[in-house]
Amino acid sequence: MATVPIANANQASAAGAENYRFALGSLTTLFFMWGFITCLNDILIPHLKAVFSLNYAQAMLIQFCFFGAYFLVSVPAGVLVKRLGYQKGIVVGLLTAALGCALFYPAAAYATYGLFLGALFVLASGITVLQVAANPYVTALGPVDTASSRLTLTQAFNSLGTTIAPAFGSVLILSVAVGASAEAEADAVKLPYLLLCGMLIVLAVVFALLKLPHIHDQEDEVAATGQSALSHRHLVLGAIGIFVYVGGEVAIGSFLVNFLGESHVAGMAEADAAHYIAFYWGGAMVGRFIGAAVMQKVDAGKVLGFNATMAALLVLVAMNSSGALAMWAILAVGLFNSIMFPTIFSLALKNLGPATAQGSGILCLAIVGGALVPLLQGLLADSVGLSASFILPVLCYGYILFYGLKGSKPQEAGK
Repeated sequence: MATVPIANANQASAAGAENYRFALGSLTTLFFMWGFITCLNDILIPHLKAVFSLNYAQAMLIQFCFFGAYFLVSVPAGVLVKRLGYQKGIVVGLLTAALGCALFYPAAAYATYGLFLGALFVLASGITVLQVAANPYVTALGPVDTASSRLTLTQAFNSLGTTIAPAFGSVLILSVAVGASAEAEADAVKLPYLLLCGMLIVLAVVFALLKLPHIHDQEDEVAATGQSALSHRHLVLGAIGIFVYVGGEVAIGSFLVNFLGESHVAGMAEADAAHYIAFYWGGAMVGRFIGAAVMQKVDAGKVLGFNATMAALLVLVAMNSSGALAMWAILAVGLFNSIMFPTIFSLALKNLGPATAQGSGILCLAIVGGALVPLLQGLLADSVGLSASFILPVLCYGYILFYGLKGSKPQEAGK
């Protein structure tokens, strides 16, 4: 008689594991889509810079508005996701992002830079809701010990989106605009963003119909225990790590087309240079698949420190060389960027217990680094030159090296 409930329990456990795998598989489509959309900014920056005759700092307002949404929307998004649940939160995020894509049509029709920035903010608000819902959902869908590896694997599909996006943008945006009037150049963004709008709506419908497992949120326990995520030193330092990582990665990606267009580097036209961005983001994709396997056996903090060191050295080589060496050095940085975001994210959430959800919200706020660091580099580029401005990402990687080797070690509150 005792074997019957055991068998039923085993069947239930197997069914639960299968349901978790299905949920993770479904979530990879979201990581792909927001990676794709985010990387299109790297095409928009040189494109709109030329259309509206912007300097570097003005062009970086694209990233400022996009990633600024993370800072302004993360907290409301956390409240929304807590009220609606992960699945409905994902649907709301997808529909909001679709609206942002649709707003590119009137922005292009009126050829107004401010309208483009507004559309980007709405689009990024939707992506923020997706981030707030999906990242902790992935960490909850399985054992805590493999959360870093699991998040790294799903982030690899984010990098797949960033790898494909430059070619998509080059064909539908940059190449269409060659020799055209300012109005025609602005119109070049209509088709790609309307296509994205349609895809996001389809995904919203699919996720509304899917039967995904419900994960109980522990956030309510924080009030009962009086525990705050900010009392954990490694979480606070991890938030700074997310800030400088996202800032450094986005800054490099934002300036790649212009850097490759420099006469002492490759002297490429924008449409040609855009194809090479795929190597930067493609390296991140390959590195994440490798990292997901490596971190099953090697301490994640040590891997993070090694990658930060290599990334900093490659940027320094690119800054102080020319020709093919400078070009491939800056593109190779993507390979070592690969594991940084998911590794910092999971290390920062380690041992937070009931404060995990709160910690996740704080880390999402820190993504605002993608708004501020590129803008600072834009100001540097306008004052000291494009190549010299890359010293800012080098400093960012220096901090990540510290976090991987020392700052990520959990300590008891107050120590």
